[in-house]
Amino acid sequence: MKIHASQVLSGQNWLKNCCVTSVDGRIAAIEEGASADQADCSVDVLLPSLANLHSHTFQRAMAGMTEFRAAGKESFWTWRELMYRFLDHLTPAQFEAIAAMVFMEMQEAGYASVGEFHYVHQQPGGETYANLSELSDRIFAAAQQTGIGLTHLPVLYTYGGVNQEPLTGGQLRFSNDVDRFLSLVEACNGNLSALPADAQVGIAPHSLRATSPADLARVLQATPQGPVHIHISEQLKEVADVEAKLGQRPVAWLLDNVDVDNRWCLIHATHMTEAETIAMAKSGAVAGLCPITEANLGDGPFNGPTYLEHNGVFGLGSDSNVRISLTEELRTLEYSQRLRDMARNVMVVREGSVGQTLYTGAAQGGAQAVGRDAGTIEVGKLADLVAIDRTHPALCALNDDQILDGLCFVASDDVVTDTWSAGRHVVKNGRHREHDAIVARYKTAISDLLDSV
Repeated sequence: MKIHASQVLSGQNWLKNCCVTSVDGRIAAIEEGASADQADCSVDVLLPSLANLHSHTFQRAMAGMTEFRAAGKESFWTWRELMYRFLDHLTPAQFEAIAAMVFMEMQEAGYASVGEFHYVHQQPGGETYANLSELSDRIFAAAQQTGIGLTHLPVLYTYGGVNQEPLTGGQLRFSNDVDRFLSLVEACNGNLSALPADAQVGIAPHSLRATSPADLARVLQATPQGPVHIHISEQLKEVADVEAKLGQRPVAWLLDNVDVDNRWCLIHATHMTEAETIAMAKSGAVAGLCPITEANLGDGPFNGPTYLEHNGVFGLGSDSNVRISLTEELRTLEYSQRLRDMARNVMVVREGSVGQTLYTGAAQGGAQAVGRDAGTIEVGKLADLVAIDRTHPALCALNDDQILDGLCFVASDDVVTDTWSAGRHVVKNGRHREHDAIVARYKTAISDLLDSV
């Protein structure tokens, strides 16, 4: 595949009239000043695509169902109870249809890959499927249909709280002890052959409240390679519970007791002290931020300025998928910082473009988090690419140095014209190649689901 672009962002530099060639999913050549005559397609502005580093696809089907204020104070914990009740009715076929819809929406928004933090493993009530990896296989099938670059992250979820309370209700579908979890990971790795070569499997100990220090140590010893994702400090109650049980706040405990390095992604690091923020930045781990969901659930803002000052790495995810929008995730991250600090242009160190800091930082951090050799347009990297239309009214008035500012703060996702996932041209003219079939299947699944509720 040879793509001609009027402009290409390679590293931090803009190249003019380029042909980018991909072979077997990787960038094989970048030719500046090239003609479009020999290209397979022509686009306007070509950027490295972002990885959506944190997603629970099934929650997309309940978007908009939890925005009614009930008696008493609404919180993450009341939202979670509604999610559990919804989960009781989902079938494997519905999981697959919802996942395909989510992956397609991500690609149409400009994401080339996803880290699927997959914690639903069992049947309603907690009984194991005859096929241990039944629901993971459904995620694989959705990835195969859409062509998205998948990093599958089976979740270890053993306890209902930091005091090792038993799981109850909707949580029973998450249940795995360490032995069954490791068997699940093995089964998932065995099934990777059904997907393109860039797909992979990592692990996700759900949180310090849903596992134990001993279980965490066993799982890490058994899986010494690949991405490791964990929910870390999303809610103040979670921080208080972990500190009461383990004697330290979650981030501090993890950094002091586990070898956290660049294979780790700490999701929702929204409640950290200054010392925790600096220590996490120095660890090399990725801060997995989900600004839309964190705002929707009232989680709180990330400590961005201190983290960036100490060279911290970050990426973006859509988490609950209440709204799948690459541009909106980027601007919500910055706006959360502005609202807290009552200042402008916060997520940049010293001087420079906030949009470029956000976009290139999230591209590189997201790729690191999901273990993809991507995040920048360079020879040898995976061809995870997105094209945008600079002639769109949201962008047409801006010069080269302002393009990414316009993308982050002015544009909607309709500026995206094309997306490639490891060289697979999945979105053309703003539309996924399987759009109609995926939407029709999703609507049928939702209709059947609502009939069962």
